[in-house]
Amino acid sequence: MEPPTSSRLNSRKRRKDGSGPNGATELDGIPPKMSRRSLGLREPAPFSDEVEIDYSKPYIRVTYEEAMRGTPLDRPVRVYADGIFDLFHSGHARALMQAKNLFPNTYLIVGVCSDELTHNFKGFTVMNENERYDAVQHCRYVDEVVRNAPWTLTPEFLAEHRIDFVAHDDIPYSSAGSDDVYKHIKEAGMFAPTQRTEGISTSDIITRIVRDYDVYVRRNLQRGYTAKELNVSFINEKKYHLQERVDKVKKRVKDVEEKSKEFVQKVEEKSIDLIQKWEEKSREFIGNFLEMFGPEGALKHMLKEGKGRMLQAISPKQSPSSSPTHDRSPSPSFRWPFSTKTPPSSPANRSRNESAVTYDISEDEED
Repeated sequence: MEPPTSSRLNSRKRRKDGSGPNGATELDGIPPKMSRRSLGLREPAPFSDEVEIDYSKPYIRVTYEEAMRGTPLDRPVRVYADGIFDLFHSGHARALMQAKNLFPNTYLIVGVCSDELTHNFKGFTVMNENERYDAVQHCRYVDEVVRNAPWTLTPEFLAEHRIDFVAHDDIPYSSAGSDDVYKHIKEAGMFAPTQRTEGISTSDIITRIVRDYDVYVRRNLQRGYTAKELNVSFINEKKYHLQERVDKVKKRVKDVEEKSKEFVQKVEEKSIDLIQKWEEKSREFIGNFLEMFGPEGALKHMLKEGKGRMLQAISPKQSPSSSPTHDRSPSPSFRWPFSTKTPPSSPANRSRNESAVTYDISEDEED
């Protein structure tokens, strides 16, 4: 029975516009939470020439059905995955994770090709072979590393390392004069497909560096690398230093502009607040003024009330005809001092004065 196709693999893809952390997508689902404990390994994976193999036991490949059912702990399914692993990145780690999780009990062997093979069949690498070996050794999914792995897998190599299945993406890999270097592995039923992680690869990383070459050269010059180490000419070195200074000036100008904008914004906010408070106070002042001095204000009522009181105070008393009749007591007359005579009076009041004189004389006699 053939292994399942890549569409059936429960792999995690990274999209260029990935919405989740670490490139996770909606297909991954929400991972279950784990208890707080150490899940990492304390030592790197050993090299194949450092591992003892018991050749006394015969090499019998397990079938796909047996591998899926689960093998005994002392007989794990030995899965092999090879590659260049230059600039080891998350795409490499995800491919090895898929290979490790192909079966319930998997022992993952990873082959790393040497510089000589890689430069001949694929091209120049950024990292040398020792750096690439070391990077793969420290991947948590790897159980064993094969140095100087062959470009094309032979039956002798598969038997020597007792490999049950070979894991790789199912895209035909044309190289070394072959349309697909894994064709014979697929025909033998030993191929277990994995899925590439989209949006990340060694070529993509190198493309980013080449595209932003000037930026990274200036970065490294600033960090202390010499122009000779970066293979930069004297003129380009001065040009990059000048660009760095210009960028610093631009940054300072930009910072000043941002600070001035913030200051102007704060001033505008405060001025708006002051205007609003002034408008509120002015409305309140105008309202109080109109309430006091307006047409129907309190001052008018006070004036009316005062005017009414003044008119009432200076107005004559009511006539006797309109008021109830009662006897009025005679008002005492004025006498000149030390005189028994009354002051001269007008003819009209002579009759009344005469009676008053009589009254006064009688009083003097009594005294």
